[in-house]
Amino acid sequence: MSSKPSVLVFDLGGVLVDWNGIDPLMRLSGGTLSREEARRFWIENPWVARLDLGECTPQAFCAAMVDALQLGLSLQAMQEQLSAWLAGCYPGAGELLDTLSQTFPLAALSNNNALHWRKIEREFGLLGHFQHTFASHLLHLRKPDLAIYRHVEQALDLQGEQIAFFDDNIECVEAARAIGWQAFHTVGFEQLQATLRAQGWL
Repeated sequence: MSSKPSVLVFDLGGVLVDWNGIDPLMRLSGGTLSREEARRFWIENPWVARLDLGECTPQAFCAAMVDALQLGLSLQAMQEQLSAWLAGCYPGAGELLDTLSQTFPLAALSNNNALHWRKIEREFGLLGHFQHTFASHLLHLRKPDLAIYRHVEQALDLQGEQIAFFDDNIECVEAARAIGWQAFHTVGFEQLQATLRAQGWL
């Protein structure tokens, strides 16, 4: 069991929000991408980085994605796919945050884009649970780059073990651990809840 943090910081997609761009990407690629290659696409592809950093529109990203991966889709169909991959909050996510907020300040730290952020903000009713939100496309900073973690520390006036962080990508977790955060690799809502309980925070 770790020391009690001063704030809980959550990634959104794959942790509190049902986002799956991995399985559909594997299917659209016709089997040329493995699961790990599809997962790493969202971490390493330069166009994903531009999308996350707010340097291109979702439309431009979709056009580049269709071309780069030879997906054989129209631009409109690709945009519909991208939107559909963000399905909604995991059942119970809002209630979990309500419970945790009785003990901890809460923050969200997400690699995100204008299209998905709009959906989360307008349709999912999740952002109101957080006292602080850090979105890559608004900050022009992106996980797992060190600068975004330092930005969060400065904004919260906290550092190191005072911050507990939950993310479904191991690269983002390892970067947070490297600067002393209590960082946990949690894939999906059940694993998040189990980790919080194991730490005695839920």
